[in-house]
Amino acid sequence: MSTKIRPEVSEKNPYWISKHRYYELKHFCMQYPEWMREYNELPTIAKIDISKSSSRSITKSDPTSKAAIRKEELSRNIEMLERAAEMTDPAIGKYILTGVIKGISYDILCVRYEQIPCCKDVYYELYRRFFWLLSKARK
Repeated sequence: MSTKIRPEVSEKNPYWISKHRYYELKHFCMQYPEWMREYNELPTIAKIDISKSSSRSITKSDPTSKAAIRKEELSRNIEMLERAAEMTDPAIGKYILTGVIKGISYDILCVRYEQIPCCKDVYYELYRRFFWLLSKARK
């Protein structure tokens, strides 16, 4: 039987966030692989397709600046998740981030990465701390 993290814990818990905020943050995290892929695929300097551009165009676009702005947005999101994981716990943060991004439990992480340096209770306490820190960072 796999452990499923409850979306809401007691309001007395120091890492309490609302159930809907938790789901919002969880789905935000699950976009991490898409962000990494898009970040790596975006060119530093965009190429302009002259055959599609017309001299009559009223609005001018700058594909290089659009790519740079998007890259900055992606970088900010990626860094926010990685920083929250690092602040949660330097030794366990990478496991928490992997578990959150891929939607896998502590037990599956233990099977895949045989050396998680904590027990299940500690992992899930830090898991909650990760989302609490991320919630603070996303305000």
